[in-house]
Amino acid sequence: MIRRLGVVSLGLVGLLLVLTAAAPRTEDLVPSSRPLERLIRHRLSALDARVGVHALHVPTGRQVTVNADEPMNTASVIKIPIMILAYRDAEAGSLHLDERYEVTLDNYRRGSGLIQTFTPGLRPTIRDLVRQMIVTSDNIGTDIALGRVGLMRVNEMLTQFGYQQTRINQTTGDLVRRVFVLADPKYSTFTDRELYELGLPPITDDELQHILERVARDPAEWLGQSTAREMSRFLLQLLRSELASAASTEEMLDLLRGQFYDSRLPRFIKEQVRVAHKTGEAPPYVINDAGIIFHEGGPTVVTVFVNQNQGTVLEVEEVIGQIAKDLVSAWGTRRD
Repeated sequence: MIRRLGVVSLGLVGLLLVLTAAAPRTEDLVPSSRPLERLIRHRLSALDARVGVHALHVPTGRQVTVNADEPMNTASVIKIPIMILAYRDAEAGSLHLDERYEVTLDNYRRGSGLIQTFTPGLRPTIRDLVRQMIVTSDNIGTDIALGRVGLMRVNEMLTQFGYQQTRINQTTGDLVRRVFVLADPKYSTFTDRELYELGLPPITDDELQHILERVARDPAEWLGQSTAREMSRFLLQLLRSELASAASTEEMLDLLRGQFYDSRLPRFIKEQVRVAHKTGEAPPYVINDAGIIFHEGGPTVVTVFVNQNQGTVLEVEEVIGQIAKDLVSAWGTRRD
């Protein structure tokens, strides 16, 4: 029972926490690194899960692809486009990142993030909220930032840049509500604050676990979706300052480098290199990481989506960490 409760709690925490462009790029025409790809496929074969991987060695254009064009549940990885639009709006003068926002109980969300641990009335800047959305995957910061830039506008931006599969579908508050409504339709009329104060739906562990797995599997319930190729391309565009100015790009990369959760891509390489990345999860079913590895002979852009996982979180994190280590080992010098 103790183990079951741990999985259920982790699952809800994760849930409360989502490259095809208009024209082909040079790197899309370069053959994959076949021995490296075989090694990575072998590592992934140890998982009882649906996976999608895309890795690109930026200097040479070499790639590794595994189901790279399959739509996947991004979980909180979809928060990256929210960050991008916030900085684009700031450059356009329609959003002031240094404006302060009073966070009340009406803004509170369960799941990842630290803002909920503070007394209501905190007055962070919009910049602070965006930072927390990335570095601690804060759901309160996410929904406030998303409310300022607009969910539909995030998807319009993605369309503008040629992304066909990458979309944000709902707020984290909407996702919380959906879990409650699947437990009992009466919760559809509850406010975000009321749901926050409830914590968990009053149902059995088995019933909650069934709902969490359903939400993790059903694309209609996802926080967001993308493909490994599209998410890697999005990060590549960020790296190249194609999505915002050079100054804004550097600030956003700094946010991604400050990611609090380092047990996936940085797992075995964090002492040697820097990784700018964003995790996403609905444990144990969804365990993702997408980022840019700044290494000698690099950088390398990589996205690993693991969905419908039937094993443990630790097993997935170990594999993601090994993949990142393999990429750095294989593409660690410009002579490669």
